[in-house]
Amino acid sequence: MKKLSLFISLLALSVMLAACQNTKEVATTNNNAAETEETNVQETEVQEAGEIAIEGLGAHYHTGDTIELTAVLSENVDYDHWHWYIKESEQTDWEAASGQQGETFKGEATTDGLEIKATLYNDDHEVYAESEPVTIVIDDHHGHDEESKNINAGIFEDEQVKDRELSDWEGDWQSVYPYLLAGDLDEVYEHKAEEGDMTPEEYKEYYKTGYETDVERIIIENGNVTFFRDGQQFEGDYEYDGYEILNYEAGNRGVRFIYKLVDENDDMPQYIQFSDHLISPTDSHHYHLYWGDNREELLEEVTHWPTYYPSNLDADGIVRDQLAH
Repeated sequence: MKKLSLFISLLALSVMLAACQNTKEVATTNNNAAETEETNVQETEVQEAGEIAIEGLGAHYHTGDTIELTAVLSENVDYDHWHWYIKESEQTDWEAASGQQGETFKGEATTDGLEIKATLYNDDHEVYAESEPVTIVIDDHHGHDEESKNINAGIFEDEQVKDRELSDWEGDWQSVYPYLLAGDLDEVYEHKAEEGDMTPEEYKEYYKTGYETDVERIIIENGNVTFFRDGQQFEGDYEYDGYEILNYEAGNRGVRFIYKLVDENDDMPQYIQFSDHLISPTDSHHYHLYWGDNREELLEEVTHWPTYYPSNLDADGIVRDQLAH
């Protein structure tokens, strides 16, 4: 009898444990299904919303330049309710940009560090997609004060000139000569002809002589200068060799900052001389470069001045910069 009772107890315990196990399995299955469903919903929302890219951002602007940005959605939708938002660097909250309610933003460059983003709303005025913010960089290079304008025009006193390190020109630079040959700079010469004494064709020929070079790219880093020419690259280390103040026939002046090759290297010039309309330590934004093996003869060169801009600028960026000068 005792054995029978023990058997019945063990049987009941086994049934109970099996029922608990089945309950756990059902619960786990239901939880997994819910998680899967939630994940699918999240993925669907991301896929449906798409992404907004902002096109047309310049590498930098000058004060008063026109900013033109376009919001581009990664997929086609029927929504066309756009808003643009702006935020200055010291602000924490975004504010709606007045009058900017289409897919294109157009405004004037007045605030350095201004952030801009585009938002697309659906028919219920709910946010459908939003872009990452872009930042407006304003760099007026030579400034707008009277002294800076005079220096840029070549009007300055000897004591204003200060020694400069090669690091002022550090970076990756491209020649503007190919842009001239392609006709990308024609707008600049047409603009100059409106205020100058030459035709657009004459200005283009003048700059063609000045820009001509076979060194299409230059990298300057930690005192090392690399020339890129015809698919090959040549490099050398340079050290500061002083500056020279030049007096031009037109009555203005210029400064050449000179650097000398440190080691013997037949592939690189003995001297390189920079002219960028600046006369004291300042990061350069474009420059004219003269090179050769005779320091004094280079100082006499005034008609051939290969010119270099940052390699990340496209034709529009270079045109915008040149029109501002």
